[in-house]
Amino acid sequence: MQDNSTSKSLIHRWLIAPTDNTFIQLFRYLFVGGTAFLVDFGFLWALHDLLEFHYLVAATISFIAGLTVNYLMSIVWVFNNKTLSNRFMEFVVFSIIGVIGLGLNLLIMWFFTDIVFGNTGYYYLLSKIISTAIVFLWNFFARKVVLFSQKNNAEEKDW
Repeated sequence: MQDNSTSKSLIHRWLIAPTDNTFIQLFRYLFVGGTAFLVDFGFLWALHDLLEFHYLVAATISFIAGLTVNYLMSIVWVFNNKTLSNRFMEFVVFSIIGVIGLGLNLLIMWFFTDIVFGNTGYYYLLSKIISTAIVFLWNFFARKVVLFSQKNNAEEKDW
């Protein structure tokens, strides 16, 4: 059995202290991604089912809402190092990676919704879950390497 100080130390390391450890960052990004997913998924459902937007239009709007939540939580809690000192440019690059993720998201959703499931009832929501798992990995590793890499931090870019 662990003593109380060891437990507090582990909690502090995994949830509170700034870190460059990729595994801990990925663990934290799961929570960030989960929160962003709930925002994205909730908006998707509301826009499509309640407001009757086309599912791809709703997916685009909801993805942008999720992207914003993801960015804010990532810079505050997940990633310690920054390769860009200009916050605006950092968000632009973060968003470009997100737009590529959006393209992947839409392509995967279209493929599963229209081709694989063919309007079977849960089609677009199940497609969203499959898409989210794939795009999650793209977003984390692209952002980690391009924006928040420790090796790139030595040569800070001032765009």
